[in-house]
Amino acid sequence: MKSKIIPVIMAGGKGTRLWPLSRATAPKQFIQFVGDRTLFQATLSRVADEALYEAPVVITNEDFRFLVAEQARELGIQLSGILLEPVARNTAPAVAVAAAFVADRFGEDAVLQILASDHEIIADAGYFAAIETAARTALSGKLVTFGITPTEPATGYGYIEIGDKLKTGAHAVKRFVEKPALPEAERMLAAGGFAWNSGIFMFQAGHVLSEMATFAPDVEKAARAALAKASGDLDFIRLDAEAFGASPDISVDYAIMEKTSNAAVVPSSFTWSDLGSWDAVWKLGARDEAGNVASGNATLINTKNSLVMSRTSHLAVQGLEGVAVIASEDAVYVGRLDDSQNVGKLVKHLAAAKATAALTETHPTSYRPWGGYTSILNGDRFQVKRLFVTPGKKLSLQKHHHRSEHWICVKGTAEVTVGDQVKIVRENESVYIPQGEVHRLANPGKIVLEMIEVQTGSYLGEDDIIRIVDEFGRG
Repeated sequence: MKSKIIPVIMAGGKGTRLWPLSRATAPKQFIQFVGDRTLFQATLSRVADEALYEAPVVITNEDFRFLVAEQARELGIQLSGILLEPVARNTAPAVAVAAAFVADRFGEDAVLQILASDHEIIADAGYFAAIETAARTALSGKLVTFGITPTEPATGYGYIEIGDKLKTGAHAVKRFVEKPALPEAERMLAAGGFAWNSGIFMFQAGHVLSEMATFAPDVEKAARAALAKASGDLDFIRLDAEAFGASPDISVDYAIMEKTSNAAVVPSSFTWSDLGSWDAVWKLGARDEAGNVASGNATLINTKNSLVMSRTSHLAVQGLEGVAVIASEDAVYVGRLDDSQNVGKLVKHLAAAKATAALTETHPTSYRPWGGYTSILNGDRFQVKRLFVTPGKKLSLQKHHHRSEHWICVKGTAEVTVGDQVKIVRENESVYIPQGEVHRLANPGKIVLEMIEVQTGSYLGEDDIIRIVDEFGRG
């Protein structure tokens, strides 16, 4: 293959299926479930071979833009672009925008690989053999999808019926099958010739745009207009809101893959999961002799085939089988693993109640372009947070109308501006920020800075921040 593949990583999402660790503002691709990388970072790593891939393009939204940039920076991976969707419009508009962007930058013959940012994949020799077959097939003018060899009659995935073999080594697509009921899934598995629809695609930029123009012209038109009217913002490309919002809300499967006569599938046996449920996390985890997967602070007694994860309190689980027990900083989920596909329904129920809606939206840990913070304790007229600041980064020069702050350094070295004074604050030292005083926190060191912040005052909302100077362009 002469030219490199341009990876396009879809990094949006609502964060409902792996609640309570994932939330609307912290979907699963940006969370470390196991190991030292997030799913998004694992996806970036799979496309890091410069002999095979160009620098990736990422499509995300306003809320996640700094997470994307920072997690790529942590791996030392350069990006070709970060496209910001002003509204959620499903996968077809995102693919169309990416194809138009790639066509402008790399040419219409360029081959795109569309990747979800939240899939768990073992990139072994079989995986890269499938990539080569798909690229060959895409260069022949086909729209290629990857079909995963089923290991069970799963009802959470769509299926592809595999047709005749093509000269490139891929196969024609006979038909796409919606997520089936269990009897239908069992029938397809017994019959053979069916694969799970992975949601991974490969095609040439110009060719997929042509198919969009034929089968989903409103999508193609909106995507081109949104990119043509886009504006630059730091390292990001903001798509035009009005143009992009005019696109139909439709998946790439419905928009073109189920309609085109040029669909092809590469049957693939590499390990893959969309990690769409706690059951899927358990299946991919390292199980002990009792079939349990545990992480964090957990003790399991007389418990079998269960998933236990804690980010906070110690979980003691006794005498249970086939359950998921998941503890975040502010919520605990307990349910049967075989019912975990329905966590999304539980989240909708929580979101509909005023008392619990916040548990579905925001996570106690929030990420910012400079690092982030974890809310530790909230009380009447006071709040305690743990701040973590990336080496070389600084918060905005700011002030607050309604609160004062105490900062205690627990790790690293802080450079603190208070009024017209700048001082160095080291571990076990503290500084006081009076209400209304202009101030700033920076990390001049080589390790992550950790501070405990105690806020006191009549109003402690995040919107009581008057930014005077901000290197990230926030108002």
